[in-house]
Amino acid sequence: MPTIRMLSAKSYPISCHFPSSFLSLVNRQNPKPQSLPASQIPVLGARSRLLLHRTLIPRRILGINPVTLPLGKRGILQICRDSVEREDFEAGLGKKEKVLVERSGDGGGSDWTTSVLLFGLWAGLMYYVFQLAPDQTPYRDIYFLQKLLNLRGDDGFVMNQVLVALWYIMGLWPLVYSMLLVPTGRSSRSKIPVWPFLLVSFFGGVYALIPYFVLWKPPPPAVGEDEIRGWPLNFLESKITAAVTVAAGMGMIIYAGLADGDVWEEFYQYFRESKFIHITCIDFSLFTAFSPFWVYNDMTARRWLNKGSWLLPIALVPFIGPALYLLLRPSLSALPVFTSSTTAEND
Repeated sequence: MPTIRMLSAKSYPISCHFPSSFLSLVNRQNPKPQSLPASQIPVLGARSRLLLHRTLIPRRILGINPVTLPLGKRGILQICRDSVEREDFEAGLGKKEKVLVERSGDGGGSDWTTSVLLFGLWAGLMYYVFQLAPDQTPYRDIYFLQKLLNLRGDDGFVMNQVLVALWYIMGLWPLVYSMLLVPTGRSSRSKIPVWPFLLVSFFGGVYALIPYFVLWKPPPPAVGEDEIRGWPLNFLESKITAAVTVAAGMGMIIYAGLADGDVWEEFYQYFRESKFIHITCIDFSLFTAFSPFWVYNDMTARRWLNKGSWLLPIALVPFIGPALYLLLRPSLSALPVFTSSTTAEND
């Protein structure tokens, strides 16, 4: 693919691919481009090269890193910088300037700020759950748990229809997050795995996932073809899994929606009195609040933001939005083969 290069006296290459329509226009206007004499080429100082390099690094927006997975086929993407060019550039920088480049690229300060805010949110939630949440009916909460877990037989008591629907949807939320986090939400710059947090979230809800959000350091690691075909990615990437999740969630929402007003009033009274139901409702709200970001993260990693951006507003719809995205997103096996981060060097 044609490139435009600007060379200084020490030859620091900066390449950027442009659309073919733009290049054809340039070629018609300048059929025979001529090189400038060496005496007319401006020599960039170290500070100028540092500032120019910063403009080529993807910037963070509101503390969020742009996350992409390394792809094996380069022709699919518009690549503005590869690892070889970065090494050539940094070879001409001093130690002090290299530190500045690393800081500007990694966004360590913003990562630290976001982590502190998330940790503060989690600590506040834990204090509220254990100290401030209403707890007027502890014995009834135990009875409800036993009924929902089918540990009690048919004793004639009819469980609240909305509570039953909420209980089963809360069992589906961790599956949705597993389908978002395992393929594209892991950390390549951290040794902390995501799967223990996901397993605990089936019992502890989003309260068990927020600590992972605090420790999360993008981008995700490269995913090999063998890993895509193996467990658990083959299950989490399956359209059958996504379709069953959407259908089950839709069924629970319709089941709750068909309840009459008295049932909803009873559920609201439970919310005001019961710690179990109170913190479960907060759990559902937090799952809903965090899901659009992880949908955006997954969409960006799959290079599907241009085509799938219309799903971002839909992801705000509780449960159905993220579940529908999982059904419609392109599978990893349909994308170019994922390889290690040295792909650019091999090209």
